[in-house]
Amino acid sequence: MDTIAPFKISICGIEELAGHCETGVSHVLSILDPEWPVPEAFGTFGEHTKLELRFHDVIEEAPDTIAPRQDHVVELLTFGRSLLAEPPAGAHLLVHCHAGISRSTASMALILAQALPTCPGERILGEILHIREKAWPNLRILEMGDALLGRRGELVAAAAGVYRTQLDRRPHLVQVMQLAGRAREVAAASH
Repeated sequence: MDTIAPFKISICGIEELAGHCETGVSHVLSILDPEWPVPEAFGTFGEHTKLELRFHDVIEEAPDTIAPRQDHVVELLTFGRSLLAEPPAGAHLLVHCHAGISRSTASMALILAQALPTCPGERILGEILHIREKAWPNLRILEMGDALLGRRGELVAAAAGVYRTQLDRRPHLVQVMQLAGRAREVAAASH
């Protein structure tokens, strides 16, 4: 698939990991719930560089959850910079979370935004939606990354377009996302 990325990129959920074991993945950003075991599929992957982050898919602080923190975002951006520092021939970055919808798509958007500092946020989020049709990027991760990258709200504003697209396609997501504590994302879609 053609991409604006300076290296091959893939986004998936845990259930899809086995399908990537023979695709030549060189770098993996693995985002898991804190209590989740390391997916067995990684045992079938060839040699790769991996960063594992553990936090819940939430956009607000809540009891019994670990929300994404700024240090998590700093780690994923550092990981992205290391990939760009000496990109191996045929570099392939795989970012996964549980479903490949929220934490992974937000993280990939930030890695692309960092790698392509002059590329508009709308183009970056459009690329994420093109790669992962069911993308719904985690707003909290995007807000922190947008600030760290000095994008002045550009990535956050572009995410609103992704939310609008998803709500147009699947109107039932309004209630699903609101019940999941993600009303700010739904509200962003109406701006």
